[in-house]
Amino acid sequence: MVPGEEKQLLPTQGMFWSCRQSIFDEMKKKFSQSEAAADEPRVLCIVQDTTNAKTVTQRLTLNLPASTPLKRLFDDVSAKAGYVNGTFELVWSNGLNNADQSALDYTSEKSLIDSGFEAGKKNFLHLGDKDGEQPQLASDESGTIESSGHDDSTQERIIGPQLRDSTVGCGEYSSQTYSYSPVLGKSETGYVGLVNQAMTCYLNSLLQTLFMTPEFRNALYKWEFEEIEEDPVTSIPYQLQRLFVLLQTSKKRAVETTDVTRSFGWDSSEAWQQHDVQELCRVMFDALEQKWKQTEQADLINQLYQGKLKDYVKCLECGYESWRIDTYLDIPLVIRPYGSNLAFNSVEEALQAFVQPETLDGPNQYFCERCKKKCDACKGLKFMHFPYLLTLQLKRFDFDYTTMHRIKLNDRMTFPAELDMNPFIDVEEEKSPQSESCTDSGAENEGSCHSDQMSNDFSNDDVVDEGICLENNSAAEKASKAGSEKGAWIYELFSVMVHSGSAAGGHYYACIKSFSDGQWYSFNDQHVSRITQDDIRKTYGGSSVTRGYYSSAFASSTNAYMLIYRQKESTRNAKFLEVHEFPEHIKHLVQKEKETEEQEKRQREIERNTCKIKLFCMHPVRQVMMENKLEVHKDKTLQEAVEIAYKLMDLAEALPLDCCRLVKYDEFHDYLERSYEGEEDTPVGLLLGGVKSSYMFDLLLETRRPDQVFQPYKSGEVMVKVHVVDLKTETLAPPVSVRAYLNQTVAEFKQLISQATALPAETMRIVLERCCNDLRLLYVPNKTLKAEGFFRSNKIFVESSDSQDIQTAFTESQLWHLLDQHANTIRLCVSLPEHAPSSHGLRCLHQKAAGDPGSQDDSYECVKGSSAHRKPVEAILEESTERLKNLSLLQHQPQPSCPPGGHGDGNKSAEGSDFETIESPSQEADSSASVDNRELENRIPSSDPETPLQSEERSDSDVNNDRSTSSVDSDILSSSHSSDTLCNADTAPVPLANGLDSHSITCSRRSKANEGKKETWDTAEEDSGTDSEYDENGKGRGLARYMYFKAEPCMSEDGSGDGQKSLLVFVDKRITLAAFKQQLEPYIGVPSSQFKVFRVYANNQEFESVRLNETLSSFSDDNKITVRLGRALRKGEYRVKVYQLLVNDPEPCKFLLDAVFAKGMSVRQSKEELLPQLGEQCGLDLSIDRFRLRKKTWKNPGTIFLDYHIYEEDINISSNWEVFLEALNEPEKMKSLSQLAVLTRQWRPSHMKLETFQEVVLESSSVEELKEKLHAISEISIENIEFAKGRGTFPCDISVLEIHQDLDWNPKVSTLNVWPLYICDDGAVIFYRDKTETQMDMTEEQRNGLLKKESSRLQKSGHRVNYSPRKEKALKIYLDGGPSKDSSQD
Repeated sequence: MVPGEEKQLLPTQGMFWSCRQSIFDEMKKKFSQSEAAADEPRVLCIVQDTTNAKTVTQRLTLNLPASTPLKRLFDDVSAKAGYVNGTFELVWSNGLNNADQSALDYTSEKSLIDSGFEAGKKNFLHLGDKDGEQPQLASDESGTIESSGHDDSTQERIIGPQLRDSTVGCGEYSSQTYSYSPVLGKSETGYVGLVNQAMTCYLNSLLQTLFMTPEFRNALYKWEFEEIEEDPVTSIPYQLQRLFVLLQTSKKRAVETTDVTRSFGWDSSEAWQQHDVQELCRVMFDALEQKWKQTEQADLINQLYQGKLKDYVKCLECGYESWRIDTYLDIPLVIRPYGSNLAFNSVEEALQAFVQPETLDGPNQYFCERCKKKCDACKGLKFMHFPYLLTLQLKRFDFDYTTMHRIKLNDRMTFPAELDMNPFIDVEEEKSPQSESCTDSGAENEGSCHSDQMSNDFSNDDVVDEGICLENNSAAEKASKAGSEKGAWIYELFSVMVHSGSAAGGHYYACIKSFSDGQWYSFNDQHVSRITQDDIRKTYGGSSVTRGYYSSAFASSTNAYMLIYRQKESTRNAKFLEVHEFPEHIKHLVQKEKETEEQEKRQREIERNTCKIKLFCMHPVRQVMMENKLEVHKDKTLQEAVEIAYKLMDLAEALPLDCCRLVKYDEFHDYLERSYEGEEDTPVGLLLGGVKSSYMFDLLLETRRPDQVFQPYKSGEVMVKVHVVDLKTETLAPPVSVRAYLNQTVAEFKQLISQATALPAETMRIVLERCCNDLRLLYVPNKTLKAEGFFRSNKIFVESSDSQDIQTAFTESQLWHLLDQHANTIRLCVSLPEHAPSSHGLRCLHQKAAGDPGSQDDSYECVKGSSAHRKPVEAILEESTERLKNLSLLQHQPQPSCPPGGHGDGNKSAEGSDFETIESPSQEADSSASVDNRELENRIPSSDPETPLQSEERSDSDVNNDRSTSSVDSDILSSSHSSDTLCNADTAPVPLANGLDSHSITCSRRSKANEGKKETWDTAEEDSGTDSEYDENGKGRGLARYMYFKAEPCMSEDGSGDGQKSLLVFVDKRITLAAFKQQLEPYIGVPSSQFKVFRVYANNQEFESVRLNETLSSFSDDNKITVRLGRALRKGEYRVKVYQLLVNDPEPCKFLLDAVFAKGMSVRQSKEELLPQLGEQCGLDLSIDRFRLRKKTWKNPGTIFLDYHIYEEDINISSNWEVFLEALNEPEKMKSLSQLAVLTRQWRPSHMKLETFQEVVLESSSVEELKEKLHAISEISIENIEFAKGRGTFPCDISVLEIHQDLDWNPKVSTLNVWPLYICDDGAVIFYRDKTETQMDMTEEQRNGLLKKESSRLQKSGHRVNYSPRKEKALKIYLDGGPSKDSSQD
């Protein structure tokens, strides 16, 4: 009732205040709730809608309180996206568009935090299809957006797919002229897409076209598979039948085609091969015909797709006609006529050109059987019969003979929706082809001739091979006769296969009209969408520019490639079989596929609820860390998970099950986070925080001995690995694991360590090793571990003794030096040259290096004795050995700064130290010890002469600049090389990291000259690019270095006594290369300036280390170093590879030797130094004026270097430079840079041979001078000389069968330095010939013999390089289920 104005009902005063109070209470309640929600943490959810191509680039953002139920999250997402709740899934994502299969429960009342969401962080989710079906729009169900508590404004925020009135496009491709709209869901179109395996879009387009062809689909359904006769996996018709059933009945958005391709005999590699859709159509039809032999479908392809045409030649003089009948499955239509720049406007024009006859005249005249002579004739094609399904291929792929590349023609070509083929068929020919041909001839013998021709064309073999049916009473002939009347050949378009891309590759999709509703759809792999006639017209191709030769270049690359029409004939036009009309065997197949789909759905559900996490376990017997992947259902208890892990790690024979447990583990930090005491019956999913794609932690299957008890691990604890240091024996004990809290003080922590190690806490020193060997002494008792920098997993060193070292500053203490040396010592394998000291000598030298004073003289005698049979070497090494001896004596002076008790020996101060003091020798010692590389190698022959076949030696200064470091200060330390394991500590001392023994770590002994100075371990200058602190031999000019160095002799890996001598070197990686080489001098027997150091990489490639002021910081444990005898490079020197140029040899480039060129040296000086080496090492007897040096670029000879040229001033030189050495038969003709030297070669066409190379030196670049020079050496008259520039790399080899035509002879230029020659530098190859000399006439046998000879020559020379693009793999369908293993069939 609506009260009147005068009788309006008014509330009483009590009712008014009651309503006001209730409103106030409600507002207060909401305010308190809002205030509470503001105080609690919030969860940021970012949802990506992957159900639609449009929305996949958009995000839904929700910022919810952490206590929000999971059900409320689904409500908010459904309201914001516009979907019905329960019709979509939310799955975890890692933020990189890779959704995991674990779905959230939309009915769960659990809070977001309990469901695995993290507060204060971004939580990425994917909104996807549920059970393969797209989400249902809220408007589809009720017409409005259903959401509780949401107003109408939510409709403006809908991001899900919506119906639009605008035109919907064919896919995701776009161009400037038009763009495709987003695809509609399967619920809108009712069709299922096909998944693209990789590059199988061409297959998907054809399969969808066949599926949308009612006659083909219905015939395929009628065929019944006999499992006893054939394997279903290899049966192509059966797999097509299954696929079509899925396309018609499946609820998925898209189905896979892998079973179909497997029946083709394809493997996974075929999915990455691009093929032509027309080629696939022909090959697939052939395979189906073979599979359908002797069945009702044996002639299906011919009945549907096969047509006939007549190929004829007609004499224009007598009218005699010769012809044959051909069959076709598709009609290829050219886009452009051959030699024309304009394309056909339409399909009708192209069809007219297809049947247009051409005239054979002139040299192409036809030999007439009746006239018995060559006559003018017309040749052409006539259609005799069109198929029911007409396939037109638009030949858009062509070959450009100008660029010698395949191209795609994107010209515009229209095609009608209804095609009238009546103008293109010859009705009279179809009625009686034989009688007409006989009538034209008017003679009896012609008729028999045609009969013979027909019998040849339609032999029994052809019928079997091609599947052509010729019987007049066949169903195909009856159908053709029924439609052969004039006006019966009307076709309607129903499929357009579109290609988008270029000739090199692209993408196929199909635009298909459904015969059920007449609507056009775009089948673009898994996406199916509605389109209109406007979208079909956009596939005509072309552009808005005027038609012409360049129109295709600016046209859209998306255009129609294949058109399929169906004949409009009511008696033959079929409709699709409905589900209730399926044959019985298809109904069984549908039921089978549904059961399979349900099974897959259940399996996916299990997968979604399965936790997959990394599992580690230290094997109790083998003591190796094992890794595996634990997969356990989220509802399984922890105890059940332990049993699964126990079986997975195969520990049944090692220990019982009750000795194992699962703990939370951080493998990266080697940290045990927590244990799960009392939670054995808790579900694993709850303990792990739900099912996730990846976890931020791992699990460790911890084991114990039967007599041990598991230690509880609590959250918040940190793991500390404690290494006990013994200063007396200078050893480090294995780690002991201790757990502590970050809020503990250092004093409390010392008590904890004291209980674990039995060391007194009063004198305990604790050193924390932070990242990069950052050693920190913990000396503040009240400071917490967190303040000291402790983290999840930590390593500490503890020492407790009553020595005086505790009174020393930490960075000056023995403890610091011991730990610092432990962290920076690396182990290197050094291979010595063959003529290094013998193993006995190495042992003696090792004793000297180790510090035995009594062995100094013996070691000197060992080195001397080992080289006694090479007397010249003694003279070379005398001063160097004496210098090393004095250096060693200097090191053995008493050192007051050394802490006592280093080895428990009172005479320790008199012994040699492992820390060698490297001082700068005098300039005189360097000059006397320096020997020329050539002299040294003459007296000590190298064991491995350098040849081009061996591994190439290169300087690592070019490839390793960024990894080398110049110097390391004492406070910048490298990362520790120690290795820790999860095991209990043993009390026995063990060798230090990197294999160092207890005596390997010693303190530094500083000389009295350095007392009072701040200790630095390496004072090389910071700029690694300068050598200011080093003399020309790399010796340090600065302060003495104190670097640990120890070498032990060893043999090669094979262990044989005859193996190559090697050293196992333990060295501080902060040592410079110069100091390192000085330490190696006693073991090699020559000064450091007379041997080279090469770093060996994993592929056995060697790079020379030449930067003497750089440290070994880039080296790591077990790196290999090779030492070779030879003078090391000084500053400004470059190692150069010298090759001999032999222009007339089959192999014109021959390696000779390595040489050293210096900056500022002249070319003549380098030639003088090369002369004796060439004679001694290469056996070349040359005079300095009878050879030249020239530039080498790959294998091409270049600029000739003149004697007065200076390196680095006139000639650019670099590391690993290469030059050509060319012997001369006469004195050098090149005197100036203005001259030009070219290599000429005469071509003799009358003899089919090429003469040898001859060099011509030109004063200028004129063609006239070149011809004059060629006339002088060949006696060919100047006016008859023709020349051409050679192609490719030297010697520009070319077949004598091709040179006469292939080269660009006689270019129209006046100078050589212009286009197309561009001869501006020495070394160019020029071929020349006499234009009056005719080419030799050869028989076919002679030509074939010469062809084989030339092919063999060019193949052996290896100089001819042809462009070879990626070989396309032929498309094949294997009827036996797979390709043959016989390689001869490839």
